[in-house]
Amino acid sequence: MSGHRSHFRNVRFFDEANPDVVLGGLVQNGSITERNFLTMLDIVFVTTAPIRVSAKDTGKVVSMVGTRLDVRDYLVSCEDEIQVSDEPWVHRITSHSVSGREDAFRDGIRARDNKCVISGRVHRNPHIWTSFEAAHVFPLEKESLWIQFNYGRWITDMDDTNGNGLLLQSIIHRLFEQYLISVNSDYILILLMWMGEPLDPVCRDPTSPRCVSDQLLRWHFRQSVLANMRGAGEPAFEHDFLPGMDMMKEIREKPLAQERLELELSYRLRQVV
Repeated sequence: MSGHRSHFRNVRFFDEANPDVVLGGLVQNGSITERNFLTMLDIVFVTTAPIRVSAKDTGKVVSMVGTRLDVRDYLVSCEDEIQVSDEPWVHRITSHSVSGREDAFRDGIRARDNKCVISGRVHRNPHIWTSFEAAHVFPLEKESLWIQFNYGRWITDMDDTNGNGLLLQSIIHRLFEQYLISVNSDYILILLMWMGEPLDPVCRDPTSPRCVSDQLLRWHFRQSVLANMRGAGEPAFEHDFLPGMDMMKEIREKPLAQERLELELSYRLRQVV
């Protein structure tokens, strides 16, 4: 259910003109700054004038500073109407490499990173890669969006270029695909809990043509903010379908069933093309 993303929130924000309706929120684990908060709100809201954010109880104004954001409720005001962005959230599903072309992508990511670039765990055995997976930053099943918005201007090919990939531990890969963990070019974000740590530099050498694309990381970060901070948050798709389970029935009974079915179909068609 979509409410699961909002379950652990300890920061909420409201429109000052309608202070009883929650517009969204996040989890403060101690490292979110006021600057971080305002940056994310710029993604969440659409306004024609600057917003002003203040603590609901004390009136203290939030500023573009590196001060830790206090755990409390906040009011957002603006000279113009405040609207929550209706920018579509890009759904995605759990995927795995199945073709020779994707094998080349996987091997290239392994050679470049040799560690989970988020947790920092180093891969030790050159012959066994259990629990390490090559993750696509931009989902392959969304090729139509890639073409529509000309994301190819950032990297040459979303399929097998290292610029669209990161080496991650399996559990982190699952979270990454559900936008429950994300990375922008400066820090790591987990369940809207900021770690304040940089992405491992092994994948970010700007002099190397194999480095991950900062633009794609920012794209994924934006999706994470949209999925987790607006309203109650977006649904997190079920992925653990055991043998004998009616997968189609499970999908049809969950939120966004049509979108999920379309993603599954698109992903499977890519396997046979």
